[in-house]
Amino acid sequence: MRKAHDIDISHYGESFLARTLEQRRAASCCPTVGAYLERLADGPAEAEALCRSLRVGYSEFFRDPLAFALLEREVLPALAEQRAHSDGGAIRVWSAGCAAGQEAWSVAILLEELSAARERPVLYRVFATDQCEPDLATARAGVYDAAALGNVRVRQLRDCFIREGDAYAIAPRLRERVDFSSYNLLDECTTCPPASIYGDIDLVLCCNVMLYYRPRVQRLILDKARGCIAPGGYLVTGEAERQIVAGVGGFRALVPSGAVFRGVGATRQRP
Repeated sequence: MRKAHDIDISHYGESFLARTLEQRRAASCCPTVGAYLERLADGPAEAEALCRSLRVGYSEFFRDPLAFALLEREVLPALAEQRAHSDGGAIRVWSAGCAAGQEAWSVAILLEELSAARERPVLYRVFATDQCEPDLATARAGVYDAAALGNVRVRQLRDCFIREGDAYAIAPRLRERVDFSSYNLLDECTTCPPASIYGDIDLVLCCNVMLYYRPRVQRLILDKARGCIAPGGYLVTGEAERQIVAGVGGFRALVPSGAVFRGVGATRQRP
């Protein structure tokens, strides 16, 4: 791929690459791996097809019930309290690898509910990033069919969406709080998405992203998260990535079986 098409796929994990190559070999009706590699070397179209297969963009609203329960009951209320007793600024969230936006909107919904339940409004900004422009376009549009909203509560559907025929659109007040932008999570020259300007992120969600990469890249992603998380901030990953976080260090799990972590270090201090 690098020699024939100037495309580097070496950062992906070997088992993930092997599975994807086998899927493309079968889809291309090539009888052997050797035959598929010849087609791959000679055909830019097949190289692009392989790259599309390597982009895992699946997501859904409130995908991990335990993680979102911890966010709703512990993490977000704790962040709101910290803000209320310190600078009073906005809670800053980064959804890294946001796909079609469901994860970012899910957090925004929880923050809207938290704000409505408190005496003073909770200010927040969600920075959501991905590299797939079609997915980002879907995320910015914020319109989803009913089948995509199976994990959304009836109250949330009523308060945070507007029905448009057979689909549901994110309410305008949430749209004002969420920013979608293109960002390369593997860029070694940056520590946070440019849209966030200076980092200082209270909550980073990087769910089901790292498991597709080699250990070196997994460490890079976690180092980036650790570098931009504010003191006392939190990290959420996929359940399958808990051991990756434990192996790299710098975070402690909130509960033994969960994939919600807090950065090891000082918490925010009251003025």
